[in-house]
This record gives sequence, C-alpha cells and structure tokens, in this order.
Amino acid sequence: MMNNTNERRACDVYMHGQVLGTHCFRLRGGFLVEDEYSEIEEKTFLPGGETGTAATVLASLGVNVRLAGTHIGYEVAPMLKDFYKDKSVDLSSLTFDPEYPGLMDYVIVSGLSRTPMGMFQQLYEKGVKRWNMPKEEDIVNCRVAGIDPFFQEETQAAAELCVKHGKPYVTIDSPHDTYLHRHCAVNVVSKECMGGYYRDTPKEEAFRLLCENTDGLVIITSGEKAMWWGRKGQEKHLTMPFDVEVKSTLGAGDTFKAGCLYALLHGMSDEETVRFASACSAIAVSRFPLPLYPPRLDEVTALVNGR
Repeated sequence: MMNNTNERRACDVYMHGQVLGTHCFRLRGGFLVEDEYSEIEEKTFLPGGETGTAATVLASLGVNVRLAGTHIGYEVAPMLKDFYKDKSVDLSSLTFDPEYPGLMDYVIVSGLSRTPMGMFQQLYEKGVKRWNMPKEEDIVNCRVAGIDPFFQEETQAAAELCVKHGKPYVTIDSPHDTYLHRHCAVNVVSKECMGGYYRDTPKEEAFRLLCENTDGLVIITSGEKAMWWGRKGQEKHLTMPFDVEVKSTLGAGDTFKAGCLYALLHGMSDEETVRFASACSAIAVSRFPLPLYPPRLDEVTALVNGR
C-alpha cells in the first residue's frame, strides 16, 4: 500500500526502473492502415513501463512491492496515486516533481499487433536526469529485487547494493558483458534485445555468451515461439509458451518478469520459474487492459497445473 512517511518498512520486492503513464488505444477491426480511418474500441490511461506493469502484476499475486526509478510528474502523479492507493505497492521512494509533466507513452493495440510511441530518448538528451538513485535502506529491507537496465550509474548502483547485501535480483535485456547480467539471479532477454544488441550474433552463440557470463538463470523469450533457458555448464532447455487466445500483447514481457520475481521470492526451480512466468504472461495477453485485469495467483496456478 502507498506509504507517504519516511519510515522504511520491509517489502517482498524492491524494483528500480521505468514507471510511467500509458495512454493505450485498442482499435476495432484491425490495425492502422495508412490514410484510412480507424475506430477506437477502448482507450485507457493507466500505470505502465516495465517496472510499473510488473508491480501491478506482483500486487495481484499477493506480493508487497516498493517502487523506485522514474521521476513522476504532475500529469502522471494523480493517476498513479489513485491506482495504487488500495494495492500493496509503496510509492514513497519515487520522486514526485511538480515542475515536470511526467513520462508517458502512447500505445496502439489490435490483437497481436501493437505500436508504442513516446519521448524516451529525451530522457537522455536534455542533460537532466529524471530518475532517482536507489536508497540503500530500501534494498536492505527487501527480499528480492528487480532492476531494469535503463538508468546508467543509478542502475549499476542498485545492482551493486544488491550484491553488497546479498539480495538476488531479476533483470531484463542485460547484455552478457555487463555487471547487471554477471551478478543477476535471472536475466530475461526479449526477442527485441536479440534483434538489437545481438542482431549480428547467431542465437546459439548469444545464448552461450549469456550463460557463460553469469551464475544466474538465462531465459530468452520469443513471443509465441519456444523459450530457451539454462545456466552455465548446462544443456539448453526449450519450453513452449501456453496457448491462449490473444487479446493484446501489451505488457506480456513485463508480466513475464513479474512471474520470475514471484518465483525467485518463493524459491522455485528453474523449470518451475519458466512455467510460472510463462503462465503469468499467457493470462496477461488474454485480456485488456492488463492493469485492470492482472493475473491472479489462482489463475496462474491452474494454468501451470493444466486446469
């Protein structure tokens, strides 16, 4: 639940990364066609970002979360505070900036297709950091952490504090030659990262590099295709995602990360982690909007168990 005091209470999961407001437009009758009219079926303004979405999912699974990372501006703050007021998500370590409108993105969704738009590059172009340094007491008082690779030395500091205090963490899309990857408990690598950072590297070689450079679990997700997962010195494992009717893919990867954090928190095996996270993601893509209908623990458990 949101905490407006300076008291640092213990939490299950500490997360440092992107927290923002997402304007989402779900279209009727197919995706955008150039120079043609499109009907908006539904529009929402809800918490988003890799960390914001994962926090919403974790709260639905019964986990206490403390958020840090992106500065929250005056256009995003009222929505964010209202949304989380009755949820197990603590916003007290976020910086609320009354001089800044806040980071927002705009997403067009239609079935399997989605196009996000925003001004994320401006975060790094204006010379003003719109994110906070992690607080050591927050990491001391968590059980596990989630760290996204977006905020330069502040990201590194979060990882170093986790290592210092023995807190295992999940990260996403962290290349094999980074501190964040080397010390992680789990690194979830998306097909977007594979098509970007590892664009000129065969997938088998990228997977080998990732596994060899950490003692953590490496998972490469590929949408509806098989996930690759494994560890240093082990054979590669393949697991197919659960087959569901897709309503929107928005937030699928963020939900997968949330599932990995839940699994890490509860000491699941590698195979259990992959299946649990995959089930979370499958439920997420079967509904819209995800922040209003996040997967519940009973639903995830039922899907994992084949019910």
